[in-house]
Amino acid sequence: MILNIKNTLKLKKKFRNRERIFGGWVSFSQPSIIEILSYVGFDFLAIDMEHSPISMNQAQSIIQISQSFQVPCLPRPVSHSNDWIKPLLDFGSDGLFITTLENTDQLNDLKNKIKYPPIGKRSYGVNRAQLYGFESKNYFKKWNSSSIMVGQIENITGIDNLEKILKLKILDAIMIGPYDLAGSLGYPGETEHKEVKKSCEYIIKLCNKYNVSVGTQVADIKKNKINDLFKQGYTYIILGSDLFLFWKSAEFLRNIIKEIK
Repeated sequence: MILNIKNTLKLKKKFRNRERIFGGWVSFSQPSIIEILSYVGFDFLAIDMEHSPISMNQAQSIIQISQSFQVPCLPRPVSHSNDWIKPLLDFGSDGLFITTLENTDQLNDLKNKIKYPPIGKRSYGVNRAQLYGFESKNYFKKWNSSSIMVGQIENITGIDNLEKILKLKILDAIMIGPYDLAGSLGYPGETEHKEVKKSCEYIIKLCNKYNVSVGTQVADIKKNKINDLFKQGYTYIILGSDLFLFWKSAEFLRNIIKEIK
C-alpha cells in the first residue's frame, strides 16, 4: 500500500543488502493473533495461504492489521495463478512469497503478473493498494521499484535451475522450503538429513555468489540454532509461525501435565 511504501522500501533494501532480517509466519486469521505478532518486532509478516484455509477476505484483514503496525506484509498465495496474485496485490500487499519456484519461465510469468509495464504486464486496477484511487498515480509510479518478490526453492528441479533463476536478477530473496525440499530428496520430514543439508549449502553458496538474500524457517526457536543458521550463510530467518508457537507452547504444557500426574 502506498502509505506503507517507506517501510516496504526499507525491507527491500535490507533484502538487497543481505542484512539480517527476521520474519513472522501467519497461519491463523484471528485478528488478535496478528496484532500480537505485529508487535514482536519482525521485519515483515508472511501469510501462509498455501497450507492454511485463510481466505482472500481474511488475508486483506491480516494485511491491514500488519501494515497498521508499520510491518510490511507478504502473502504466499496457494498457486501461481493470477486468480490469487492479482487480488492480493490490489488488496495492498507489499509483495509476495512465491511457492515452488522451479524455472525461469515460471519466474518471467510471475514477473509479468506482479510488475507493471514496461517491466511486467500487471493490469491497472484501483482498490486498497492505491488508497481507493486517492494515490493511484503515486502507487503506479513506485510499485515496480518498491515491491518485493521472494522465490521459494523447494525441490530438485528448483535447485537444478537456481543459477539460471538468479541470473535474471528479478528476485529480492530466496527462501528454502525445508520440508518440501526434504520430501523431494526422498527424506520426508528429515530436514536435518545430510543430503538435505548438502542441498541447502549449495543454495546458500549460489545465493552468495549472486548476492541474493537467502532464508529459511525455524520451527523450534532457540538462540543457538538461530546464530548457527546465520553462520551457515542464511541472511534472514522466519521464526516459526503462530501455529508453531502454539504447538511448542502446548507441547511444553502437555509435558508438564504428564510429569506432575
